[in-house]
Amino acid sequence: MPKAIRIHRNGGPEVLSFEDMQLPPPGAGEVRIRHTAIAVNYSDVNVRQGGFYIAGPLDFPVILGNEAAGVVEQLGAGVEDVPVGGRAAYVGVGGPFYENTGAYAEARNLPASSLFKLPGKISDEQAAAMMLKGLTASMVINRNFRPAAGDTVLIHAAASGVGLLLIQWCKHLGATVIGTVGSAEKADTARNLGLDHAILYREVDFVAAVRDIAPDGVAAVFDGVGRDTFAKSIHCTRRYGMLVNYGNASGHPEPLDLLLLAKHGSLSVTRPAFSDHIRDPADRKRYSDELYDLVDQGVLKVEIGKRYPLSEAAQAHRDLEGRRYAGSLLLIP
Repeated sequence: MPKAIRIHRNGGPEVLSFEDMQLPPPGAGEVRIRHTAIAVNYSDVNVRQGGFYIAGPLDFPVILGNEAAGVVEQLGAGVEDVPVGGRAAYVGVGGPFYENTGAYAEARNLPASSLFKLPGKISDEQAAAMMLKGLTASMVINRNFRPAAGDTVLIHAAASGVGLLLIQWCKHLGATVIGTVGSAEKADTARNLGLDHAILYREVDFVAAVRDIAPDGVAAVFDGVGRDTFAKSIHCTRRYGMLVNYGNASGHPEPLDLLLLAKHGSLSVTRPAFSDHIRDPADRKRYSDELYDLVDQGVLKVEIGKRYPLSEAAQAHRDLEGRRYAGSLLLIP
């Protein structure tokens, strides 16, 4: 009988329980995947807490998680283009990636259409650590703001999984990168991957620090933090600059007065939805292939902050919320 991490109520990391689970055969159009590496994301924390992502009451018990990699073990009726024994990853199951959860388990059934086939050049751990984060970076770069040579950009939470990939991608495109980080150790990690200017946001006013580096402001702000950073970031941006909010680790940003955008330099603001970026099958293949190639070429290095046994998911959540590690956190069944 496979094991899983389930919650029976919302709360802190202590509600995460390592339990036996029932797993029926995969249904029509589904596959069973045996997980080899599972990602830990802030959306998992939000679901655990019953936070703002949740549209209605959860039907407990709930298995958290919606990103993992593994091996296909069984096919449901009608599945023909997925081989048993094939390696695959997934991010979300046909909707917003924080819905239809179930990745914190040794195995699960899910729609075959949600799988990304993995090439040999990408390991299972790399895939689990990079698919959501790498495709989020892809969304920001390809859909919202693509830095040009000579641009300066500001990346909040620069030592996060998405932040580290954005640093490398922006440097590859010729940009100068400023990043906010929470510790000297995280600053070192980010610098090793190309960060030009690290701002320790707990010690200094990041707006003043950015303006010291870029007196006219930055071309774009990439913000996965939300409430604690977004409003202040308006003051970091140059005329006709862009603010991209792609995540809400600190909570949802306050409502924005559009007149502020005119007052502070005719700014543009966008809040993309990850599920839209990969909704079309052609886009799923195009952007995942691009990501695989950038990793294979060494343009993007996937930083894994720490690995935990699946049974220690509660500690992984404590460490994620405490921002103790740079890069991605993984659960290993």
